[in-house]
Amino acid sequence: MHIEIWSDVVCPWCYLGKRRLESAIARFDHGDEVTITWRSFELDPEAPRQGGLTVEMLTRKYRMRLEDARQANARLTATAAAEDLEYHLDRTRVANSFDAHRMIHLAAARGIQGVMKERLLRAHFTESLAIGDPEELVRLAVDVGIAEREAREVVQTNRFAADVRADEEKAQTFGITGVPFFVIEEKWGISGAQPSDAFLQALDQIWSELHPKPLQSA
Repeated sequence: MHIEIWSDVVCPWCYLGKRRLESAIARFDHGDEVTITWRSFELDPEAPRQGGLTVEMLTRKYRMRLEDARQANARLTATAAAEDLEYHLDRTRVANSFDAHRMIHLAAARGIQGVMKERLLRAHFTESLAIGDPEELVRLAVDVGIAEREAREVVQTNRFAADVRADEEKAQTFGITGVPFFVIEEKWGISGAQPSDAFLQALDQIWSELHPKPLQSA
C-alpha cells in the first residue's frame, strides 16, 4: 500500500498528522507493507528565507490579537504533547521551506526521505532552528547521514527544484489546497491530521478493497 503525503515542514498540523499516521500504521495488521512518499507543498512560497516570529506573522495575516494567537498556540502545543511531540510555537520563526523540500528530495534519492522529513520538523517546531538558512540545512542533512558535499550542492544550486515543482503541480491535479493531505494508491484521499483511529479505520477499509476475499464455494 503506497501513501503519498503532501505537507510542509513549517506546518504544525503536518507534524501531528505524520505522528498520528505512524501510530495507525504501527497498529495496522499490514503495516510492514505500507510505503510512504513525502510530497512537497509550500504554505507560503513568498515567505522570506528567514523572518520574524511566526506568532507575530499570524497576528498580521489573520488580524488576531497577540494574546489570542498565543492562546491558540498553547492549545495546539497541548494537542501535540498528547502525541508525544514537543512544540515551542512561541519561538518558531517564519522560514521559506523551498530549499528544505529540495533537501528532502535529496534524502529520498539516498533512501532516507522519512528521516530527513522528521529531522526538519523537529528542528523547526522543537529546536526553533532556522530551517530556511542554507548553512542550517546543510548541518541538518549531515545529521541524518547525507554527505556535506551533496547537501551543500543542493543549497548552492537549483538541484531538485523541478522535483518540488512537480510535487506541487501534482497536488493541483488532485485538487489539494491545504495540508496535510494523504493520497493512498492515487485513489483515496484523506485531508487533515485525522485521529490515529480514523487513519487505522481508513487503512483497514482500503486494504479490504484492494485485497477482496475470494468467494467461498457452496
